[in-house]
Amino acid sequence: MRWSALSLFGFLSLFAATPSVQAAGEDYGVLIISRERLEVSTSCEIGVYIHDQLSARLFQEQSTSFNLAPGNVSLRLKLLPGQAPGCNPGMLAPGSQNITLKAGDVLKFRIAMTQEGMYLKPAALEY
Repeated sequence: MRWSALSLFGFLSLFAATPSVQAAGEDYGVLIISRERLEVSTSCEIGVYIHDQLSARLFQEQSTSFNLAPGNVSLRLKLLPGQAPGCNPGMLAPGSQNITLKAGDVLKFRIAMTQEGMYLKPAALEY
């Protein structure tokens, strides 16, 4: 009798926890930033700034991901000073990119380069 009562309470607690687990998974979006391709021809470390705060540091062949609240996200990429020669950042602040993230989204971007500087280019998830 004791084991059946405990197993019944354990079984019922699983059903009670299920709705809160499902609701918790829908209130953020995932942003993936990759430097996996050699589109940026520098060995310097690249800083990823979200809302003007350094959030990640990426070397070549690395990627990072963020769970963010839905809404507009301001992103900025900048070379960071490091041990390699020539990695000092420039005097001008790099431009920012705005991305709209919805709850449940999984967006992937890769770092690319133009004459104006680095930017984030949409990429396929390739699961």
